[in-house]
Amino acid sequence: MRNAGCPEINSAHSNMSTQVKGAVLLSRKEFVREEYGDDAWQKVLGGVTAANRGQLEGVFLSSRWYPFEINADLDRAIVEVLGRGDRNILKKIGARPARTNLAGPHQAFLKKGNPQAFMAGTDRIYRFYYDEGHREYAPTGPTSGVITTYDAATFSENDCLTVIGWYEEALRMCGASSVQIAEETCRARGGAHCRYSVSWTA
Repeated sequence: MRNAGCPEINSAHSNMSTQVKGAVLLSRKEFVREEYGDDAWQKVLGGVTAANRGQLEGVFLSSRWYPFEINADLDRAIVEVLGRGDRNILKKIGARPARTNLAGPHQAFLKKGNPQAFMAGTDRIYRFYYDEGHREYAPTGPTSGVITTYDAATFSENDCLTVIGWYEEALRMCGASSVQIAEETCRARGGAHCRYSVSWTA
């Protein structure tokens, strides 16, 4: 099902939605202001739907849950306003909270010098940021594996790109180099799950 108000959102159920932590929204706001300036945030707000603008203009708390649709609408506006249609900006958006959170409040997730041990905690990390569904990791070799996200009620292609950016940066922080992550299947493109192949050089 595609939400007409936010064309990049795809929902598996019309009467329910995944929620994301306010920290996810805050990381996007901080990315915009730090990379493009305070005026850029106001321009991005002008690009979100009126229904979501009020929430984003107010104070949102990092520990509170918010509808996934707000996050997806914000990602769409950032791509259109700042990326000028280039969706690769979403990987940068995903990388920023990995750098700040894994070096700070969420550093317990990080396994320096052991990327496979870090990846083994994939589902625990997922449940910290999303309230529905789960994410699994299966190693396919000493420096490779597959990430699969199951049963998220709401999903989008844009969010998948931020996931790739987050894991690319996180793996580099664990000591991996030449990190390669590719999405093999995506629910937003009709796949049964969102599945990513991951590889790196030790």
